[in-house]
Amino acid sequence: MRGKSAVSEAQLRGLADFRATLRGFLHFSEAAAARVGLTSQQHQLMLQIAGAPEDVVITVGYLAERLALRHNSAVELCNRCEAAGWIARYRFAENRRLVTLRLTSAGKELLDELSIDHFRELKQLAPKLIRVLNVISKQQETS
Repeated sequence: MRGKSAVSEAQLRGLADFRATLRGFLHFSEAAAARVGLTSQQHQLMLQIAGAPEDVVITVGYLAERLALRHNSAVELCNRCEAAGWIARYRFAENRRLVTLRLTSAGKELLDELSIDHFRELKQLAPKLIRVLNVISKQQETS
C-alpha cells in the first residue's frame, strides 16, 4: 500500500486543467498552420525569427535552441522554409561564415495572418488560462 501522496488531488486537477487548456491551444495552432500550408514547426521557426529581440543575431543555432531541436534538424527546417520562399539567409560581409536568417515579405505576410488568428484564440483562452494558473499558484503556496 502506498503512503500519502506528496501531491494533492486539487493540485493534480489544476495541472490537468492547465495541460488540457494548453493542448487545446496547441491543437488550434497546428490546425491554423496547416490551413495556410505550414507545418507547426515551420510556423514556430518563423515566429522565433520575427519575435527575436533586436539585439539577437538570428542564426540556425539560436533557432535550434529556441525550438529545442538538434542543429541539423534546424538546418533542414530552415532549408524547407527557404525553398518555400518564407525565409532568407544573409552572410555577414566581415565574416562570411556567419549566416543570419530573416523572414521574406511572403513569410511575414503568412506569419501576420496566423498571428491575428492566434491572438484572437488567446484572447478567448486567456481568462481560463489565468484562472488555472492562479489555482496552481495558490496550491503551491499552501503546499
